[in-house]
Amino acid sequence: MSRGGAFLGDARSRLLPVSIPLRFFGAATLFHLLAWIALAASAGEWLDFDGGLGWPLAALHLVALGVLGMTTLGAGAQLLPVATRQPAPGSRWMAAIWWLYTPGVALLALGMGWPQTRWLAAGAVAVGLAFTAWGVLMIRNLRGARGMPGVVSHGWVALAALAVLLASALSLAGTWRGLSVPSRELTLGLHLVFAPYGFMGALALGLAYILVPMFALAEAPAERSQLISCALAALALLLAGIAAFGWQPVPLRIAALLAGAGSVGLHFQLMAQALRTGMRRELGRSFALVKIGWGGLAASLVVALALVLELPIARLSAWFGLCLVGVWLLSFLLGMLERILPFLGAMYAAGTARRAPTPSALTDERALRLHFACHVAALVGLALALAIDSARIAAAAALIGVAGALAFCVFYVTLVARLQRAGA
Repeated sequence: MSRGGAFLGDARSRLLPVSIPLRFFGAATLFHLLAWIALAASAGEWLDFDGGLGWPLAALHLVALGVLGMTTLGAGAQLLPVATRQPAPGSRWMAAIWWLYTPGVALLALGMGWPQTRWLAAGAVAVGLAFTAWGVLMIRNLRGARGMPGVVSHGWVALAALAVLLASALSLAGTWRGLSVPSRELTLGLHLVFAPYGFMGALALGLAYILVPMFALAEAPAERSQLISCALAALALLLAGIAAFGWQPVPLRIAALLAGAGSVGLHFQLMAQALRTGMRRELGRSFALVKIGWGGLAASLVVALALVLELPIARLSAWFGLCLVGVWLLSFLLGMLERILPFLGAMYAAGTARRAPTPSALTDERALRLHFACHVAALVGLALALAIDSARIAAAAALIGVAGALAFCVFYVTLVARLQRAGA
């Protein structure tokens, strides 16, 4: 049996109660919609966004924390125990984390957009506490790991990055409240690396070694290659972290990008091999989104190099954010969610329902077709708006994104309703 098949058998005995992943993924679906609405309301400001408070910053964090962070908490708690062959974290703990994290993200985003620095600080504390509690649960899980060393190593890198992410985020929140904290240049430099590439990026790369072979019905990539890719990613983060303190920043950042490119290049090679040798070749629109995400990751490294070299290209920071958050992380995550949600639903139903539905029976294909078209069109529209400096095109693109997010909401609600009808 392939390792993908072994994962399927082991996962059934390590599922959290259905309410846990569904509440995390459902909240992510709602925050996805709110993020596009916030961007549509501030499309003109987004074109010249320089990092200050306002709705563009709120939209960014609705994606980063509300969509990416929320999904990471739910998916990590469900998938890492399978990789480590350890019991899943307690459902009460995960429910408590959700109740702390969800209003914290909402309050943080409102505090950024309004702006109200008290709300921002309160939301940041709630989010920080939720991440800390989740991190403790994952540390306990990883310490007893008995399998998948490549995935486990990525988990450790992600948790180390999470510590830096939380310290830098709380420090940045403190600057808005006038507290005596380290310089904004230092903390922002750490935050911009360790949040997307460190925490979310390391988990995305690590969990891909489970999910891509599982959905493609392929052998898991060689553990040695996974570990080499992970080591290069860790080296890249270390070099970028040192550079943020101002010591030889340009050479160290270039070296970090080279190490990161080596890690990503090897990861892409392993993913391509899994897709090429898998028994299931037609993976549909969901994996088209995943591949778009991989393209965004490669593009973000190129744009990051241009930023380090200070090339005279207009709106480089906005291009970097679009490639990194919109094209890579959001596209990759949504593509995976389109597969994970029906798959998990069918697994739950198999153990509880009288006539268990298949993943395809739980999927609203029309909603996903609309979401795919709108998501791609929205990203292309935002890129065009940046290229020709058009606030109208940016607003239109964001509205198309809203339509796509609504379609994804329909997909989620339909799936839950069909699970209920099946008695799961």
